[in-house]
Amino acid sequence: AGFARSTAGEYAGNIFWVVGFALIVSWIVAVVFTPYLGVTMLPAIKLVEGGHHAIYDTPNYRRLRRLITVAVRHKFVTCGIVGIALALSGIGMGALKQQFFPTSDRPEVLVEVRLPEGTSIETTTATVKKLERWLHDQPEAKIVTSYIGQGAPRFFFAMAPELPDPAFAKIVVLTPDAEAREALKHRLREAVAKGLATEASVRVTQLVFGPYSPFPVEFRVLGPDPAQVSAISEKALDIMRRVPDVRQANRDWGSRTPVLRFIPDQDRLNLIGLSPAEVSQQLQFLLTGVTVTNVREDIRNVAVVARSAGDERLDPARLADFSLMSREGRQIPLSQIGHSEVRLEYPVMKRRDRTPVITIRSDINEATQPPEVSKQIMKALQPLIASLPAGYHIEMGGSIEEATKANTALGKVFPAMIAAMLIVIMLQVRSFSTMAMVMLTAPLGLVGVVPMLLAFNQPFGFNAILGLIGLAGILMRNTLILTEQIRENQAAGLDRYHAVIEATVQRARPVILTALAAVLAFIPLTHSVFWGSMAYTLIGGTAVGTVLILLFLPALYAAWFRIKPTAEVIPEVSTEEPELRVAMAAE
Repeated sequence: AGFARSTAGEYAGNIFWVVGFALIVSWIVAVVFTPYLGVTMLPAIKLVEGGHHAIYDTPNYRRLRRLITVAVRHKFVTCGIVGIALALSGIGMGALKQQFFPTSDRPEVLVEVRLPEGTSIETTTATVKKLERWLHDQPEAKIVTSYIGQGAPRFFFAMAPELPDPAFAKIVVLTPDAEAREALKHRLREAVAKGLATEASVRVTQLVFGPYSPFPVEFRVLGPDPAQVSAISEKALDIMRRVPDVRQANRDWGSRTPVLRFIPDQDRLNLIGLSPAEVSQQLQFLLTGVTVTNVREDIRNVAVVARSAGDERLDPARLADFSLMSREGRQIPLSQIGHSEVRLEYPVMKRRDRTPVITIRSDINEATQPPEVSKQIMKALQPLIASLPAGYHIEMGGSIEEATKANTALGKVFPAMIAAMLIVIMLQVRSFSTMAMVMLTAPLGLVGVVPMLLAFNQPFGFNAILGLIGLAGILMRNTLILTEQIRENQAAGLDRYHAVIEATVQRARPVILTALAAVLAFIPLTHSVFWGSMAYTLIGGTAVGTVLILLFLPALYAAWFRIKPTAEVIPEVSTEEPELRVAMAAE
């Protein structure tokens, strides 16, 4: 994620750098500072009489040794069971809820008020005041802040202010906590459904973590002809509304609105001596105003706009009463140089890659996830998509598109990441076969991740993917620890069969304690909205993966290097390796 070129990489990339620096510093501490503390603070460790047998011949170690021996003697059965468990976990991934990023746990309630395009800001203000009066009567609303004619400032990273629009307003309501936020949010939705501010489209939502997407579910309809695109989008919108988990489906073009257009008579303009540009400039002066100069106020330039006074300029029926000035200074009634007509037009026409595009979008049932609802809608849209004429198509947008972009960006980094991992592992084990075996243990965490996420009803999102990647590194580290101990045991005089079993016995306690410390450290994160899925991923994968490493790796090692069982008597460790005995005693 630290090198992924995507909005999700920008959002979550700091995880990589924080964890990376933490691991590097912890390694330096473990190699330099921890041994110093051990020498200065711990008492002198006496050698244990009997060496290896005395240290690892306790009842618990004997039970562990018998279990590992059974796994190694039946190595192909053990590998087969783990392979089946891994395959079932892969199938179980399909049952997990898919998610990009979770909703935020911040206490703000966001209210978007949208009136038909062209609505005056005075009408928008009246609607907002009506909502504000209702909100001020609610006990959960501590602070109510309204932004009329534009969106709120970017006070949260994962949001984008809306562009200026007199028909739009945004209300930010601060509540005491998440519980109060949910209560106010649902009560306001009920009030809107019962008739509060019927003249506007009122959307009640909250902040969402991750890259910004205006709506969780979006589909784009593209094609060369705007009228045909509009007709297709109407059909698609009807289909979307019939999906059970869809709420407040709409489209970004809105409805067609009446537009008053003045059509000048070119012949009469020529007789009078006015050009169309002059007529346009004078009408602009009368209706909206013309900037005549700028006044500097502190560090800002303020435009001075001149226009006609009175509210009659806003009345379309009074347009024919306007008078223009000829070049000689004579007043000319507007009705003498042309006529006006009313047309129904789309107030906003959007394009994507210079192609007309209409986005149909919606909120969803909060008990579901955007990818799940998007797939339902896409399935329902298939008959319509199959019947589209050439040049027209429907594509998926929203959070699922952002998730696809993020995963694609991660996929581009994966080859370099895997290559770096292979190089590091090869430098340590110096064997292609051992390196391949270490890589095979990377996905074992899935056996614990999938049941854990299903048991606690957690979605599998971008953070869970990052946790799964980190989990693979944890399991491969444990594999490297065991393989290195096997090599040391062989160098100390043990045959290959007992070297595998005894290495697992010797390293079981530090591996288990390390995994247990990691699991306990992740438990507080399970209560976090943002980190919860990652914490559950690491807890389940670390716990189950560690157990599988202690049983599966010895069996895999024996099968990989064709190690056959020998006598049960463990050979004495050579007395020519006193360092090994001291290390064993220290453990």
